[in-house]
Amino acid sequence: MSQFNQPMSGLVVPRFGGLSTFFRLPHVTLEEAKGIDIGVVGIPWDSGTTNRPGPRHAPRQMRDQSAMVRRMHQVTRVVPYDLVNVADLGDCPVNPADLMDSMKRVETYYKTLVGRGITPLAAGGDHLCSLPVLRALGEQKPVGMIHFDAHTDLYDSYFGGFQYTHGTPFRRAIEEGVLDPKRSIQIGLRGSMYDNDDFEYGEKMGVRLVRIEEAIEKGPKAIMAEAREIVGDGETYVSFDIDMLDPVYAPGTGTPEIGGFTSREAQALLRELRGVNIIGADVVEVSPPFDPSGLTAYTGTVMMFEIMCAMAESIAKRRS
Repeated sequence: MSQFNQPMSGLVVPRFGGLSTFFRLPHVTLEEAKGIDIGVVGIPWDSGTTNRPGPRHAPRQMRDQSAMVRRMHQVTRVVPYDLVNVADLGDCPVNPADLMDSMKRVETYYKTLVGRGITPLAAGGDHLCSLPVLRALGEQKPVGMIHFDAHTDLYDSYFGGFQYTHGTPFRRAIEEGVLDPKRSIQIGLRGSMYDNDDFEYGEKMGVRLVRIEEAIEKGPKAIMAEAREIVGDGETYVSFDIDMLDPVYAPGTGTPEIGGFTSREAQALLRELRGVNIIGADVVEVSPPFDPSGLTAYTGTVMMFEIMCAMAESIAKRRS
């Protein structure tokens, strides 16, 4: 029997029963978290949203939907809960009335989390959430990134010079020296654009930009082989924006773009994360008000599980 936390089995307690936690795992406060390897965290905050709001409600709905995710990966046979100790750490402190204060709260929380040796897996929240997380993870040394998204999030500013929105986090992270652009790749880019500023900046800084057409033409294995080569053995953050999927599969998001990946293609991409030195990850931009059915939230939790499996293997490998 595993020495680590195990999810409540749907064969023992029906998946519609019991308290709602991520993947039916035990809930542990950050103050009580001892011996936890992966901390699943909610970031219920969307003050960086510029169009359709709602991701602040995602962690709650994603917890409910994660009850549908069983313990073993169907293809790889990985059971992350047998490799490492995983727990639901609850929600990160936020301030919905003050964007800058929220970013400071998230950064402070994550610094505490990282200081305790916990690898974070987050459910956002809009994509600005990634900036304070990267500030904590990249404080000592800039990290690499594998980023799945319809958008680069490399814009400089919105609304006459405001520099903190869900369209700007990775430009700020590069400027602040917490994200290494030459060890970063963005996969699935598509949709109409305001201008070409974000692409030009990314190319100038050395970010590998992969448009959806190239990704589909080359296929998941080839694209992810390049991604693994770009990030190498160094510490790497994985960020998954749910709008990388076609809105047919994930309608509940703030900035949907048609012509995206299927959920099956996204899973194929994430399964190629095996071997990457993952030090943190997030799944962001799930917006429950635009999909009351819960399908988008469920899809987001499945993507979290895919990442968790690769993350657990990475942690176990570092220990061996």
